[in-house]
This record gives sequence, structure tokens and C-alpha cells, in this order.
Amino acid sequence: QGMYKYLERCFSDFKQRGFVVGYDTRGQVTSSCSSQRLAKLTAAVLLAKDVPVYLFSRYVPTPFVPYAVQELKAVAGVMITASHNRKEDNGYKVYWETGAQITSPHDKEILKCIEECVEPWNGSWNDNLVDTSPLKRDPLQDICRRYMEDLKKICFHRELNSKTTLKFVHTSFHGVGHDYVQLAFQVFGFKPPIPVPEQKDPDPDFSTVKCPNPEEGESVLELSLRLAEKENARIVLATDPDADRLAVAELQENGHWKVFTGNELAALFGWWMFDCWKKNTSRNADVKNVYMLATTVSSKILKAIALKEGFHFEETLPGFKWIGSRIKDLLENGKEVLFAFEESIGFLCGTSVLDKDGVSAAVVAAEMAAYLETMNITLKQQLIKVYEKYGYHISKTSYFLCYDPSTIKSIFERLRNFDSPKEYPKFCGTFAILHIRDVTTGYDSSQPNKKSVLPVSKNSQMITFTFQNGCVATLRTSGTEPKIKYYAEMCASPEQSDTAFLEEELKKLIEALIENFLEPSKNGLIWRSV
Repeated sequence: QGMYKYLERCFSDFKQRGFVVGYDTRGQVTSSCSSQRLAKLTAAVLLAKDVPVYLFSRYVPTPFVPYAVQELKAVAGVMITASHNRKEDNGYKVYWETGAQITSPHDKEILKCIEECVEPWNGSWNDNLVDTSPLKRDPLQDICRRYMEDLKKICFHRELNSKTTLKFVHTSFHGVGHDYVQLAFQVFGFKPPIPVPEQKDPDPDFSTVKCPNPEEGESVLELSLRLAEKENARIVLATDPDADRLAVAELQENGHWKVFTGNELAALFGWWMFDCWKKNTSRNADVKNVYMLATTVSSKILKAIALKEGFHFEETLPGFKWIGSRIKDLLENGKEVLFAFEESIGFLCGTSVLDKDGVSAAVVAAEMAAYLETMNITLKQQLIKVYEKYGYHISKTSYFLCYDPSTIKSIFERLRNFDSPKEYPKFCGTFAILHIRDVTTGYDSSQPNKKSVLPVSKNSQMITFTFQNGCVATLRTSGTEPKIKYYAEMCASPEQSDTAFLEEELKKLIEALIENFLEPSKNGLIWRSV
């Protein structure tokens, strides 16, 4: 209802252009409240007000909604999903006419409109409208066909793909991904990936994983790794339940699996997308017109590649909504964006969608692996080559759980008033701090005017420390979970190749960061269980 109220105010042609609604496969048995039911109710509210609604007739990957908004020229769209959150959760993800997730001021204005109409209107519960209204359309076939057609833009080795001896296992984590990843592989000329039978069909209970987040690594990838060993497949691809994120694992010579972090995968994707651009572009194409983006808590590896290769790199606030809206600006100014990512395994190859996309990332990762295989190079070996050329970037990301908002607030307030009021810390243990950026307050000690270049983000906590030894560390709160996250990275120059030293230095710094700034035992923080 709040959405309707706001959109009616913003768009005079709302009732001509319509609205997109998609949903994943979540559901709570006790309340019989599934994503599909919430999607039908969302559609019913708008249909009752004579708004045309493009309601997908079955579950789709999250990126299909922003893609459909752009393709169908709708004013906005909603995806009912809680992505990789625990099974009890659900959520409502809003996309603007641009195809990017909403940013300020839209979010606050929609919230105001929600507050103004909390009573259900007549007709709001009438979900029969979904079956009877002539204003309801099903965009599934059309959007799926267009999406798969657009995928061809980022396929560079179709013939090689069709001949590869590499085998891939794909798990869709009990979510939406299976059918769509199968189709994407077909578009790229691959044989179908081997699905994990226990996880291929939707299951709102996520019954074979302790949590439905592929980011948790080997512990949640157990079934797919065992299947891969049995099938003699060297690469495992895991899409999260709403298929907008991707995890990748590769079997190593020593029989162990390497599960790549989001930052490591981004180093590979960044190298790959630029390499393909170089080999497939016309002679007079200007590298200065090319961009890659990452969120500020993600690895700076793309920055290192950009400096050496001559293209542009830009940072945004955490969250793909900022990346999506920045890409939109760049495209409107005639720029070419090859790749964007956030460290929490969210990747965007190309710009057909303005949000992270696990389906396209999965098939691009497969093509990259198949190409490297022809030269007898593994993904892990190629990652090392990227680091040797552009400089080692060694990072660690983790989190603490904290269910008390006032504790979280006091941890960050203490950092803003460390040894005395309005003074940030100058040291963390024995590590000297060079610069501090506090996006919550808009302060940045590295800028001449002491103001942060990134927009102020008052309703979330985030402080970044740049250390004398070249390490960059960020502490921030999560937007969707009761977590305090920390991110730390050592960025070395290409000539500094002593990885053992870099890793040891990073480890000590993280220990100091936790002990001095987060104080888990004093604050009752719960360590991430590994």
C-alpha cells in the first residue's frame, strides 16, 4: 500500500507502465506464509488500484526482477526474498525504474507512505485478482528468453566450451537457481552442470544445510564437494537460495578443496573480463572509457589492475544498490562497465542487469575455468598469476553476532571518543593508524577538508582505518542481520611477494582490532562459529 501511494505520487504514467513482482521459494509451514503468497498479495493491492502488474508465474532468481523492470519499462519492481538469511526470515526488495535497487531518498519516503496507510484497504486482501484481473501479465517466458539472449554478450569462447572435458557440479542450495543455471550453461555451449540431487529442488526448510549461505564455505558445501569427488568434477558452483550470489570451489592437486573468497573470485573475474574486453574490442577502443566498481569494504585488487592497465576503478558505499545506481550514471554518460562486485560473493559481469547476479557469474566462472584448462592452468594458479602481476591482496572478512543495538552503538561511540572526547584512536595495540574515515558522521582525516567523499550513511555504523603498514580495516554493522562485521586487507606492491609475512602481519592486526576495538568478552559478542 505504501509503495502504491509513493509511486502514484512519483509517476503520472504509473497506470500505463505498471509494476513487476517476483518471488523466491521461501515459505513458513506454520503460518502458511510463503514468498509466493506475499507476492500475490503485493500484486493484489496494485491490481485493485488498476495498476498493471507483471507477476512471474513461478519463482525466479532475484536479478530477473531488476532486469524485467528495465526491459518492460515498468516504474518499479519488488522481489520477495530473504536471500541467504535463515529460513524464518522473509523480505521485500525494491527496484526503481532504473533497474537498480532504491537508495535514499526513495527508501525513507516509501517508509513514510507505509506508516501513513497501515490499515488494509478494501480489496487489498483480494488475491483472487491475480487469477481474474486482465491487468495481470506473466512476463516469465519473455524475460527468460531476453535474459538468456543478453547472456551471449559476455560469452567469448562458445566453441571451446562445447568441447571442454571439465565437469562442473552446481548446487542451488534448495532455492531458485537450478533451472536457470542449466539454461545459462546451454547458452554458453556447455554440457549441463551436474546438479546436487538433494539440493536441486526448492525446500523452504533448507534441510541439508545448517544455514542457507554458501559464503560460509566448506561446511555448507559438503554435499556438493562429495558429489564432485564421486563424479570426477573439479569445479563446484554454488548459487545462494535466490541465485544472486555465487560461491566457487576447486579441487587442488593435494586432494583438498579450495573455496575461493569473494575477493579472490573478484580478482579472477576482474582479470578475465578485462582480458576478454582487450581481445574482443576494436583497435581504437579507449581503455579510459572502461570502468570497474567495488564496494568500499571489498578488496582493492581491481584498483591495482586498473592502475596498471589504464582503466577506471570506483568505490561505492557497501551494498549493491550503490553500485547499481552508479553504473546507471556511467552508462548514461557513454562509459563501459565491465565488472562490479562486493566481497560477500556478489558479482556482476556486464551490465544487462544492474544488480548482483549469480546465474551469469556461474556460467562466466565456468567459461574462465574451461579456457584456463586448455592451458593446463587451474583457477588457483591463475589467481596467483594475477597477484604476482598486480600485487598480493590478502584479506579476511568475518563477523560477531550481537543482539543488543545499544551495545553496538556504544562500541562505535567509544571509537569516536577514544582517549578523549571527539578523538579517534591513534593506535590499535602496537599498530599506528594513518587515516580514519567514518562514513556514519562524514569524517575523513585523509581529505584536505576532513570530509568523506562517500555519502554520509547516518543510519548504519561504519569506520575505516588505514594503517601505517598498508593495511586497511573496516568495522561496520550489517543492514540485514544482527552482526558487527570486520574487513581487513593487506595490499602489497607486485615486488613484495613474501606472502607468509603479509599473512602473519594481517593476522596480528586483526587480533589487535578485535581485542582493542571490539572487546568481545566485555561486550558479550558471539564469535562466528566455524
